[in-house]
Amino acid sequence: MKLPKNAKSILTFWMALVFIITSVEAQTKQIKRPKSKTNVYSVDTFVSESFDIYDKVYKYDGYAAAGTPLDDEDIDVLEDALDDLSGLSDSAPDILGDLDGLSVLKQGKATLQMNKAKKVLKYSIKTSKELLLGQRKREKEEKDKKEEKDTSSNDSNSKNDSNSPNENDNSEELKEESNISDNLEVYSKYDFVPGDKLLFFDNFANDFVGDFPSKWNTNASGEVVKVGNKGKWFELKTGYGVFYIPDLKDLPEDYTIEFDILTKGISQQTSSTARFFVILSDNDEFNNGTNHYAKVSIPLGQYSAFSFRASNFFNRSNGAINTDIKADIRKVILNQPHIAISVTKKRYRLWVNQTKYIDIPRFIEQENVLKYLKFHLNNLKDNQEHLYITNLKVAEGGVDLRRKLLSEGKISTNGILFDSGSANIQPQSLGIIRQISQVLMQDENIKLNIVGHTDADGTEDSNLKLSKARADAVKNALINIYKVSGDRLQTDGKGESEPVGDNSSSDGKAQNRRVEFIKI
Repeated sequence: MKLPKNAKSILTFWMALVFIITSVEAQTKQIKRPKSKTNVYSVDTFVSESFDIYDKVYKYDGYAAAGTPLDDEDIDVLEDALDDLSGLSDSAPDILGDLDGLSVLKQGKATLQMNKAKKVLKYSIKTSKELLLGQRKREKEEKDKKEEKDTSSNDSNSKNDSNSPNENDNSEELKEESNISDNLEVYSKYDFVPGDKLLFFDNFANDFVGDFPSKWNTNASGEVVKVGNKGKWFELKTGYGVFYIPDLKDLPEDYTIEFDILTKGISQQTSSTARFFVILSDNDEFNNGTNHYAKVSIPLGQYSAFSFRASNFFNRSNGAINTDIKADIRKVILNQPHIAISVTKKRYRLWVNQTKYIDIPRFIEQENVLKYLKFHLNNLKDNQEHLYITNLKVAEGGVDLRRKLLSEGKISTNGILFDSGSANIQPQSLGIIRQISQVLMQDENIKLNIVGHTDADGTEDSNLKLSKARADAVKNALINIYKVSGDRLQTDGKGESEPVGDNSSSDGKAQNRRVEFIKI
């Protein structure tokens, strides 16, 4: 078979390209920024921004190697860099599409620079996390002796210690595949703070499996189910014009909404129009609203990245806001995500796990008219694709706990959640713990007593022990995640001895499960 005239040169070029990429992967010294541009705008911007961040991280890594501690300004720079790195990493697949149609040589040059940029991004993400967590403690002498062996030893460590996120090159992929709730540190900058006055709570503990939940209404059907060892969940049915309305009236100006989602059967074949709607309405009827409503839909489709959608309607035929908000939550939606929503007068914010996806300052155009909460599920395949929710919590407030602690000297919150019967902190609770850490950082003279409380389920002795363990867990989070000195913190546990709610109801139990922070 006769090869095309330029086939040999093209083959030689791609063989050289593979060799160069392999050489880049083997480097142990500082990677140099490309001197020339590709003249593909998206590629050049991606490469430039990647190396800008890399240069900063490499400098701070040098401090660690020399044993020089980072100051507050250095830590702020690293935290900002880590946020920027996440966005850059997400944009890489889209940029590769810009190479289609370019000449072979131009594609090759762009690919080389993209590979180099992705390598420095991987280094920067891994190193930034280690520096911020205080885990990058290399001795300079050790580095000098082992510099030439770093690549091979790191490779072997990655293979031999698959449980170490700081040694395994695939740690980011592993975290995405595992349950995000296992990784508290990724929530360290989570800024959601739940309301402190409980208005509604339902985990369906008092409902029978197979029944429609007693504290809800619908114009269709649904039932409480038990899912393995995950407890009870409410399965919503899909359908046009079908609404699910919890028995909750008169939403205040400032409040928060939280719940967990579980999906089953969602796949590449799930419709692109499959969505889960959260609606704030002016009535408790089976529609979006009469004169006013605001709704957000969460995408469920898997074969592509589909946007969040936000729209509102206030005394007009067309809402002022009707927008798509770009996001890719495909893996997240399959992994039991926690949804958190904060409404502060006109401002509306929504988080999925630790990430804030929506922050619209005037989404609620008219205050004090949206009094009801509704849910709607559409375009799932009946009996094949399922969506369940649980732990629906609506609470008034969501106030700045820092000011309250400073002014009153004491706060009590049921927003710090733990696994059932355990002292394991659920990661979505770190917004509150983060605010407490900021108070302690602002005034180094403040010392706190952390007091745990439980509901009355179980024996008095076991509840007393559990309340103390939960207080200790909060203390450890402040020490290990936010670097608060342990000698500024005391802990105590009261068990079930000081209830503030009725232990015979789920609402009352939720109020009793709380943590107090008291200035000493």
